[in-house]
Order: sequence, then C-alpha cells, then structure tokens
Amino acid sequence: MAVEVGAGRGLRRRRRVEGHRTLLSGVRGEERTPGEFRATPVWVGRAGATPETADFVPPLPEAIPELISDWEDYVNNDVHNPVLVQCALMHYQFETIHPFLDGNGRIGRLMVNLLLKQRKRLEFPLLYLSGYLESHRDEYYSRLQAVREKGEIQEWLQFFLGAVKNQADDAVWRSRKLVQLRQAYLDQAYQGRSNMPQLIELLFQNPYVTVRRLERATGLTNQGARNLIRKAEVRGWVETIGAHGRGGREYWVAPEIYQVIEAPWRYGDD
Repeated sequence: MAVEVGAGRGLRRRRRVEGHRTLLSGVRGEERTPGEFRATPVWVGRAGATPETADFVPPLPEAIPELISDWEDYVNNDVHNPVLVQCALMHYQFETIHPFLDGNGRIGRLMVNLLLKQRKRLEFPLLYLSGYLESHRDEYYSRLQAVREKGEIQEWLQFFLGAVKNQADDAVWRSRKLVQLRQAYLDQAYQGRSNMPQLIELLFQNPYVTVRRLERATGLTNQGARNLIRKAEVRGWVETIGAHGRGGREYWVAPEIYQVIEAPWRYGDD
C-alpha cells in the first residue's frame, strides 16, 4: 500500500508507497524494503536498546493497515480543524504508527507539505520543516513521546506551530535575499546585449551549472555556452569547482546564491 496525492483525491493509499521508494533510493535506508510497510516489529531508542528498554515501541505490523486507514480517513476528511493543526495531528499520528522500517520521519515531514499544497495553502515547497526539527531534535522527540505517554497534545501543537512559524520566517528571509540578488544580477546583465539573463535564471533554479546544461537551456553552441560562463566568472557570479563525474565534466557554482541557500538557520527563538 502507498500514499499518493492527486487533484480531488486527497492523500490516498496505493499498493506501494512510491514516494517512500523514491526518497530512499540511493540513500540511507534503501536496503530496508522501500515502498513496503514493515513486516517486523521495531522499537525506537538508543543503540542496543531492547523492546523493554526502548523509548518507544510502535504498533505491531499486523495493526498497520487498519491504523493507516484511520489515519487516511482523518487526513482526507477533517475539514473542521485549521489546516496547520491538522498537519500537526497528522504528523504525530504518522510518526506514532511508524509504518516503515526506515524513512518515517522523512515521509512524515513530506506529508505536511503535500497536505498544505493540496489545501492550496502552499504553492511551492518553501516550508522546510526538517531544518527546524533537526536542530531541535531532542525537544521534537520528547514532545511526540509526551503525547503518547501523557496526552500532552496542547504542548505538541505549540511546538509544531512554533516550528512552522520559525521555518517560514527563515524561508522568507532567504527568499528576499535571493530576489534581491537576482535583481542585482539582472540589472547588470541588461546593460549589455547577451544571453546572460538566461544564465542568471538558470543559476537561480540551481546554483550549479555545466556547459551542457546551459546549452540545453539556451540553444547556444558549446563554445557560446562556454564563453557565457567565462563572462559570468569574470563578474564573480560563478566559479569553477573542477571536473566531476563520468567524463570529467567541469562544474561551476554561483557562490553568492549558494551562500544564501546554505546560510545557518535563522530562528527567532535561538
């Protein structure tokens, strides 16, 4: 079974979780039956923990189909709660069911963006909750566990909504920086007659560029694309990071764009 998103269909199960399979392809957890609900018991705790000493023991495998059905019904039918409250409850429920051997956290966070997109509250995936939750990992785990053990749902909601606010503020800051930087580049590029604006747009889609990628995006010849990258290099907009991958293809990176993307998280509570 799996979960899909489609217009008018909500978050639905399918026979395999393609999203889970894709997320675990080529990364940690790819050997742990990606795309399939777990068929064995698991427990969460420190290295060497047993079911008796674990911090949390999720439901047994045979209970997962029914629990996921209940989860799906809630996600697709609850229209009374504010959508962010529903996201918080959906995420808690999913992490507690813990349906996969690995990747539950990644899928659970992805579901938040999918639900917000489905409800037309988020047009682009700009809410990267993983950043906040990873930097507040201990509190994140303790809040989830406190709901399971003590029913502290109010405290969980406050934590989750705080995570959304802080991560949204961070996304706004980065977006503004990138918009300002893009406009500064374009203002300079339009002073001359060249294909430089096309390269700029390409860099703001992905700060890494190759001659081949620029050729495909602009229709330039190999030499024309190479010359354009060299001009951007003279301006300081890109710098080479050498040859990589099969065939030794040379890559360039836009350092100022990359610095905005990779800047430390900016959280008002830190």
